[in-house]
Amino acid sequence: MRYVKQLGAGTLFMVALAAALTGCTSDGDLSFSNEGAEDVTVSTGDQDFTVESDGGVHILGYGCTEGDTTVRFPSGQEVVLAERVCPDRQVVIRDGAVNLEPASNN
Repeated sequence: MRYVKQLGAGTLFMVALAAALTGCTSDGDLSFSNEGAEDVTVSTGDQDFTVESDGGVHILGYGCTEGDTTVRFPSGQEVVLAERVCPDRQVVIRDGAVNLEPASNN
């Protein structure tokens, strides 16, 4: 009977370990929120997309950017985030400003 209990505990440990490792390898979603009055163009280095005014974009399973992220406003102004952006933070765009803030739901 003792062998069965140890096997059960070992099995539970392996399930918990597998679940933890799966969570660690998940890339996570990258989020962009545009609270400004105009649409903007965002470049993550390997992807370019538009974030509409009062809208947002989530790139599912993207993980962290490899380098700079550039936000281009219709006026021609560019804001460069010269650091990696990861799913634990979101890019929040406001009229002429770009900030990294804690992610709301990832």
